[in-house]
Amino acid sequence: MRPISGRDELDLFCRLTYTLDDELADDLAAGRRRPEWMWVALRGDQLVARIAGWGDPDPEPLDIFDIGGGAVDEGIALLEAALGAVVPAGGIPPEYIRFVPPDWREHPESRRVVEERLAAIARTGAQPLVERLRLEWRPGTPIVEPSGRLLFRQTHGRDELIELMTRVLDGTLDAHSRDDLTHMTPVESATAHFDRELAPYHSPREWWRVATLPDGEPVGFVTPGRNAYHPVIGYLAVLPEHRGNGYIDEILAEGTRVLAAQGVPCIRAATDMGNVPMAAAFARAGYVTFEKSVNWTWHPAR
Repeated sequence: MRPISGRDELDLFCRLTYTLDDELADDLAAGRRRPEWMWVALRGDQLVARIAGWGDPDPEPLDIFDIGGGAVDEGIALLEAALGAVVPAGGIPPEYIRFVPPDWREHPESRRVVEERLAAIARTGAQPLVERLRLEWRPGTPIVEPSGRLLFRQTHGRDELIELMTRVLDGTLDAHSRDDLTHMTPVESATAHFDRELAPYHSPREWWRVATLPDGEPVGFVTPGRNAYHPVIGYLAVLPEHRGNGYIDEILAEGTRVLAAQGVPCIRAATDMGNVPMAAAFARAGYVTFEKSVNWTWHPAR
């Protein structure tokens, strides 16, 4: 059990396969992955398990964990060895994410693969956090026209957006945000989310929009942008005092319109399966579920 030496061992690493394999070479070149975060378990020259993390500067999340030929014990041993080497003593391992087909429970083989991996990480103390919808809008899908109820403007900068992000945490249905709030203040959670997810966008912040009533009172916001891979709706929210008025559809439409104007081939988004109002808004806007993710954590008891 060891980390790979570098890009020269990608062929070895990819003897087991997963949906992210095509991104690995570019991720290594860009520093989003590092060889020391990509571990393999070998029996002779046979690859029996592999694990990898993604991120900069730290491997967050752990997003590749594959086991070959039912080698579950070897997979668990590899997981424990890799986490022991990468995670500082006393630290919490990164979240585990597995991308799965939308109907993965309905097909015996996909269900077996997913449940095998989840059972393995459960043996190391991980627990389920959330299952999420991964969504896509495609060109030609109609976009709701503005009704005139809301006006849209650019954000006034980082501080305003973090303030709005802090306010929308009141009553949030998002599992990651709810988990954050067990050990962070709302402003700490919003700041960490901004710095981790939004600040690294490869797109102008002028694309971000604050929705207001005609008198200028903020109602919500949306952050259309480009991450390292795709155009995305990164954050979409309505302030607590304005929920239940149907504003979400117009705010999502504005974010979609901003990206569609760039001639993008698609727009990606994600939301928790349990966030029913948000999932319904994406469905009304014509976003389709192309994939799901299962997210597990090793959080200590709180």
